[in-house]
Amino acid sequence: MESVDLTTKLKALPKSPGVYLHKNAAGEIIYVGKAKVLKNRVKQYFQKHLPDSKTEALVKEIADVEWIETDSELDALFLESELIKRYKPSFNILLRDDKSATYIKISGDRLPFVSFTRQPFDDGGEYFGPFYSAYPIKQAMRYLRWIFPYLTRPLEAKSTSRLDWHIGLNPPLATADDQQKYLSDLRQIRRFIRGKKRQIITELRRQMTESAGNQQFEQATKLRNQIQALEALQRKVRIIDAEQNLSHDQALADLRQLFGLARLPARIEGYDISHHGGTNVVASMVVFINGLAKRIDYRKFKTKIDQNNDFYNMSETIKRRFNQNWPRPDVVLIDGGKGQLQAGIAASDGSLPMFGLAEKQELIVIHKQLSNINLSAVKVAELQGLVFEEGEFYVVKLPHNTAVIKLLQRIRDEAHRFAVGYHTKLKLEAQTISALDQIKGIGPVTRQKLLTKYKSPAGIKRAGFDSVKTLIGEAKARLVWRALD
Repeated sequence: MESVDLTTKLKALPKSPGVYLHKNAAGEIIYVGKAKVLKNRVKQYFQKHLPDSKTEALVKEIADVEWIETDSELDALFLESELIKRYKPSFNILLRDDKSATYIKISGDRLPFVSFTRQPFDDGGEYFGPFYSAYPIKQAMRYLRWIFPYLTRPLEAKSTSRLDWHIGLNPPLATADDQQKYLSDLRQIRRFIRGKKRQIITELRRQMTESAGNQQFEQATKLRNQIQALEALQRKVRIIDAEQNLSHDQALADLRQLFGLARLPARIEGYDISHHGGTNVVASMVVFINGLAKRIDYRKFKTKIDQNNDFYNMSETIKRRFNQNWPRPDVVLIDGGKGQLQAGIAASDGSLPMFGLAEKQELIVIHKQLSNINLSAVKVAELQGLVFEEGEFYVVKLPHNTAVIKLLQRIRDEAHRFAVGYHTKLKLEAQTISALDQIKGIGPVTRQKLLTKYKSPAGIKRAGFDSVKTLIGEAKARLVWRALD
């Protein structure tokens, strides 16, 4: 194979959406990816600091890059899936977790339904994929459902939403013609998933012209609206490249360099405290893997003693966390300043990089001796004007638009959201129990019945007196009703 001037080729990359194909020296396709801006995306692979050893291994093998421009990010999404299936590139398997792949399933029922799954089965259904970015493909299918209504559950399923039928997301199926129309629409959906949008639009335009010529103006209008909706759809769907987002990776690489970490911080844990005047004190632990939230690993804590002391509460939380046999983080982020950080460090085993993020000015707070962060004199000199010594601490003030700060903000804000949500839940539960506790003649058994069925005093009122009477009897229902009125 002739040598390729890769530098010259990279300069020719367009600023349009599309799919790129990395090739090795033998001309084999080793990786396929999509991009909303090809030029920016592909050039990220050749930056100074790469996020991990797998990506480094890929880049070492890249001898050539080809690309295919597409009309939209949505078209790139479908094309990427098709090319991965066709070429089975080795690094797509290496760099991506197969469990993260999403498939669209059209069931084998007489009147099929459309769903999503992570695992195709030999069950008579049709599977389309894999798609490695679940959000945009689900977003696209939601929009498509307004154009070509489809079932999302078996027709006979009791849980099929009546609202979906009412607002037109489920197709009309009362007559044989309705059912035939639905099967025809499913064929269009299949073509859409295969990236045949242009062919669909061409066919709809032909049908629209034919309907107008036959003076079927209502049908022609419907077809026109479908065409316009399909053309608009590709502008609505945006790629969020969750499986290999190099903007996240850049932040992780910069974080590693900033803190002098031995390896890329693949697992970052964020912690926050939430309470109101020292009541219903809770803490949150959120987990980000390779820059992305892993919600299944989130944990919440109710402190053993309610008190208005964030330092004590943070200390208790960190101590309880590290008494658990959970995967160890590479870095710990504390929502707070010097006091919260010092409390967290004292409660940990002392072996992990740990720092704080003070909210007002987004200041990174590092303990000089105990944070396990190698912010050397050389590094301080490099960051002249951005690092300040304050007693036992370094305070780092990075520009707000840096990748590191944006990542840390996301983690800190997610920890805050998770903690506040848990605190609010406990507060509402306490208010509910308190309101029912105060009703004379209503004991714990009756109270539990009411909470199980109606969840809250507001739920009791919404249900109505007759419903409450049926549940607990008329006499007790009158007591509850008077107390809540």
